[in-house]
Amino acid sequence: MEEIDVVVIGAGQAGLSSAYFLRRFGFEPLVLDAADGPGGAWRHRSPTLTMDKVHGIFDLPGVRREPDVDGARPAAEVVPAYYAGYEASAGLRVLRPVRVTAVLPGDRLTVVSGAGEWAARAVVNATGTWTRPYWPYYPGARAFGGRQLHYASYRGPAEFAGRRVVVVGGGHSAAHVLSELAGVAASTLWVTRSEPDFRDGEFGEQARREAVALVEERVRAGLPPRSVVSVTGLGHTAVVRDALAKGVLERVSMFERITAGGVAWAGGRHHEADVIVWATGFRSALDHLAPLRLREPGGGVKVDGTRAVREPRLQLVGYGPSASTIGANRAGRTAAAEVRRLLSGASENRPGLIGGSAGVPAA
Repeated sequence: MEEIDVVVIGAGQAGLSSAYFLRRFGFEPLVLDAADGPGGAWRHRSPTLTMDKVHGIFDLPGVRREPDVDGARPAAEVVPAYYAGYEASAGLRVLRPVRVTAVLPGDRLTVVSGAGEWAARAVVNATGTWTRPYWPYYPGARAFGGRQLHYASYRGPAEFAGRRVVVVGGGHSAAHVLSELAGVAASTLWVTRSEPDFRDGEFGEQARREAVALVEERVRAGLPPRSVVSVTGLGHTAVVRDALAKGVLERVSMFERITAGGVAWAGGRHHEADVIVWATGFRSALDHLAPLRLREPGGGVKVDGTRAVREPRLQLVGYGPSASTIGANRAGRTAAAEVRRLLSGASENRPGLIGGSAGVPAA
């Protein structure tokens, strides 16, 4: 078992950002990534999600993306290529595919995987959410005679031609699906639990910071995190504008149950459907951290900045406020600063998630 200062689990934006700043602070982190290649969750996105449709792709610290990328190119190609170049130019040691199955407590944190074990003085967990799609339960789901899929498995509108599709969820993923199915599917129905919150105006730096801060309040209290999008609302992105123009963002309230032929509401209303697309978000992929017993009575992991309160040697990035591109770079910088203080025994004040850290330029 190799002894090492720092292991970073996950090579998405938050993991690469953390590894970059760790190197800036003089460490040589080992990055373990479960995927077959670079790109984090982006490599798994639908090929129809092109660069002119995406919102919120942020440059990784120290290396900017190519500024004039063809908007018609799939994000699942462009972003992984950028990440691959970044790993090389930043000199990061990334091993893949390596799936971590457990992190064990002890004098050091033991990182266990099918490819080996490492005894680390500190661990930065950046496993994100993509591998944990959330499927809410509704009565009758098993009786449905059509197809059900989560947005994580959506690969474009062609396979839904002539089908009656119900799309569940109030975020940008639902808007993406609806905008592409318009004119292809026989019909679409948009269903959400609550009234969509459409946001007007620019989503600037201050608004981003405020959104991150609201999500951070929950993780500081040990509650399961809400997504940043649930705080920011639906901005008028290219996808949302397209869906609005096509008239497919006419929302109806959430159905009560699923039937063999569709969905039904209290009072007898029924809507026939061939497909249900669950654009209902994701949950944090933290099962491998179960041996550390991090969960609070409220169901979440209490985090101070990025530090897990119950296990100070563990930093959580890509969790709660850093689960979106808005907060991931700052979380990486904060996590690296936390690790430096832990391993050096420094007693200076720790920065908050949305604050800076001494001697490190803003990402």
